[in-house]
Amino acid sequence: MMPPQGPTTYPPLTVMHITDQAAIQGQPYRNVLLSQINDSCLRLAAFEGEYVWHYHSSSDELFIVVQGMLEIDLENGSTLRLSPWDAITIPARTVHRTRAIGRTVNLTFEHLAADTVIVDRQAI
Repeated sequence: MMPPQGPTTYPPLTVMHITDQAAIQGQPYRNVLLSQINDSCLRLAAFEGEYVWHYHSSSDELFIVVQGMLEIDLENGSTLRLSPWDAITIPARTVHRTRAIGRTVNLTFEHLAADTVIVDRQAI
C-alpha cells in the first residue's frame, strides 16, 4: 500500500488524461505517479475505505479531491472533510489517515522521495 516510485505515467510535454486515470476501477486502492515536477510529484489516488495512520517526515502533502468525499483524521481527534474540488495541505510530520466515503479520487502533490512512516494506531 506504499505509493509507487519509479517512472511517471506522463513524461514532460505529454498531455495528462487525468479523467481517464480516475475512471480506471477494479482495485480497492490505486496510487499512480502521474508526473514529476522538479523534486516534487503529482499523484492520483483512487480508493475505498481507509489508509493507515502515518506521516511524512520531510514533505508537506497537498490533497485535492476530484470525486467523492475524503475525510482526513488527525491525531488530535479532529476530522477534515473534503468534497470535490476542496483542497488542503497537511504539513510534514503531521500524523493522519485518509478515509474515502464511497469511492474517492484525489490528486496529491508531495516531494517525489517523500517517506511514509506508518504509526501504530494504539499509540494515538
